[in-house]
Amino acid sequence: MSAAAAFAPVRVEGLSHYFGDGASRAQVLFDLSLEIEPGSLVILTGPSGSGKTTLLTLMGALRSIQDGRLEVLGTSLSGLQGAALTQLRRDIGFIFQMHNLFDSLTALQNLIMATHVADTPPDQARRRCLALLERLGLGHRIDHKPAMLSGGQRQRVAVARALVNAPRLILADEPTAALDQASGREVVTMLREFAATEGRAVVMVTHDNRIIGLADRIMSMVDGRIVSDVRVNEAVDLSMALRNIDLFARLSTAELTQVAEKMTQRPFRDGEVFMRQGEEGDLFYLLRDGQAQVIVSQNGSESAITTLGPGQYFGERALITGEPRNATVVGRGDGRIATLSKQDFQQALRLAPDLPEQLTRIYFGR
Repeated sequence: MSAAAAFAPVRVEGLSHYFGDGASRAQVLFDLSLEIEPGSLVILTGPSGSGKTTLLTLMGALRSIQDGRLEVLGTSLSGLQGAALTQLRRDIGFIFQMHNLFDSLTALQNLIMATHVADTPPDQARRRCLALLERLGLGHRIDHKPAMLSGGQRQRVAVARALVNAPRLILADEPTAALDQASGREVVTMLREFAATEGRAVVMVTHDNRIIGLADRIMSMVDGRIVSDVRVNEAVDLSMALRNIDLFARLSTAELTQVAEKMTQRPFRDGEVFMRQGEEGDLFYLLRDGQAQVIVSQNGSESAITTLGPGQYFGERALITGEPRNATVVGRGDGRIATLSKQDFQQALRLAPDLPEQLTRIYFGR
């Protein structure tokens, strides 16, 4: 496990969850495993009823763990209760669909009330509250009670309240639902900046496609399962790398993005064997960092014929021709590699109708 993973604000392993009892018992989450890194804005998306909010409330220690393991801020939630549970929740900022503000308090007082659990000195608390309200365009509404604010303004106060104590984790359920496009982007941009500059993590449930592009990572859920998990920056970098490969040069930006989202990136160590000569091919490889040596066995002896570097690829011939691997490839030094399954590689080739025919002629003609 990497050093970064050791400090993941959220770690989920084999998590399942059920509603109801007896004959009415229904499973709503199925064997989920994931990690949320610090400094990232993660969006959970998917159709209604897919389990997004259930997962979010489990992360927030608002439901009890039934099956599997869930660690939040380094603490296992299984069996957590009493003072330990209360203390953990104090380090989590919550933003719900309903703003849940105190109707009898002004916008500023709602924020100051939240600072009491952190024992922040009064002057410092007031300055921070005012700065947050100003940033969210509410400087002229600090003395207004919720009934005097619009729905969007009340939601922005709720966002400011979640940020005021600089929690290590923020969990947001449809935080932009009551906001117009400009206000929604401002709120999500603020959450993203908070995550990046403070090294915090933000997990957000949303159906709002207008703000999807601001995420660092997008996880899609369907029927209680994670069906895709895309790290946006990695997908963009991979798309650019794929564009420089002849195999994929004919694909559009949208098609390249589809391929990149299906690729898996991971680190490798010196001496790792990626593929062996004579074996059936099942993966396409793209070097991201480090080097790999290509070795060919012939007449009982082995020869290193070339060394590949970042941006170079291998493993495509066996996937195209159906022949066994024609070389062994070994990692040299530590690095990082991206892989694409045989099925997804062949699907990518089909996106450019004339490409498979050309490649077949090239490889079978050798």
